Amino acid sequence: MTDAAPVRLAPGDPAPAFTLPDADGGELSLADLRGRRAVVYFYPAAGTPGCTKQACDFRDSLEPLRAAGYAVVGISPDPPAKLAAFRDAQGLTFPLLSDPSKDVLRAWGAYGTKSLYGKQVEGVIRSTFVLDEEGRVERAQYAVKATGHVAKLRRELGV
Repeated sequence: MTDAAPVRLAPGDPAPAFTLPDADGGELSLADLRGRRAVVYFYPAAGTPGCTKQACDFRDSLEPLRAAGYAVVGISPDPPAKLAAFRDAQGLTFPLLSDPSKDVLRAWGAYGTKSLYGKQVEGVIRSTFVLDEEGRVERAQYAVKATGHVAKLRRELGV
């Protein structure tokens, strides 16, 4: 643990670059999303109740988001095999990326000290970012709730 202040992205910031393995062992980079708007969300662990609820909400909202020009990408520290099992079990049709080193999570401010059941712990901070076509942050939302978050985001985006 370092004493450095946590990263917090804000509207107008360039999104930190990444290239991460997906659930099938391929790779996806931030550069692959250029030219379209994107929702990039970070979640703690595939298969847990909150993360499943959030992923299924994105799945169920995918067509309206895509119709409005948004790609959706989920990122967690889970290994690709766990992501593949999660994707298959939940019928997810958007990329899930693996960041076991947590370097990308940290670069986006989605890993650090958080409150969990009243205790301060180190872990994934459930976060969602909306990017423009150039890879700049339009919205940065930290410590979002798993339940209801996607519906709220859709209202904010008018989708």
